[in-house]
Amino acid sequence: MFRDRSLIPAEAIRLMALGLLAEAPRAYGDLAGEIRYFTSNFVGPSLDLMGSSIELLRYQGLIEPTQGEGMADNAVMRLTTEGRAALEELLQARLGHGQGDINRLALRLKLRFLALLPLAKQQAQRAHIVETLDAELARLADIRLRHASGPALFRDWIDRDIAALEAHRQALHDAV
Repeated sequence: MFRDRSLIPAEAIRLMALGLLAEAPRAYGDLAGEIRYFTSNFVGPSLDLMGSSIELLRYQGLIEPTQGEGMADNAVMRLTTEGRAALEELLQARLGHGQGDINRLALRLKLRFLALLPLAKQQAQRAHIVETLDAELARLADIRLRHASGPALFRDWIDRDIAALEAHRQALHDAV
């Protein structure tokens, strides 16, 4: 994790792999394919996101094969007890500042797997996400104010970002 306890790119992939296996055992190739599909559609191809392999999760004892041995025979993998604990820790990591690609990916992954946490921890994470959105809204409002006489296209783009974040914040509030 970064110093602020937010996820580094490899941990976002770890969160995705562990979350998928918490839902159900999956064949090695299916797990890798789902991770690649999700990350490339939200972040695009990234060397930072390729660093954490399924084999490393297996070596660390976070996942294990139920049928087969590994990548070579497309083993069916499942989450271990240690993997479940690691997943809960990753789901409770802080979100980074701003709306960069990795932070947006981390937010989407938290929302995707939030239901895997106990209810009290889900509520705490929703509150944390709202707090993060509030900080981002304040930052964008400041930018909007500083550029009030700037080009209309830029102001419109900032206004769209603000409106989208406010809608996300409202959706989180409505979900509680």
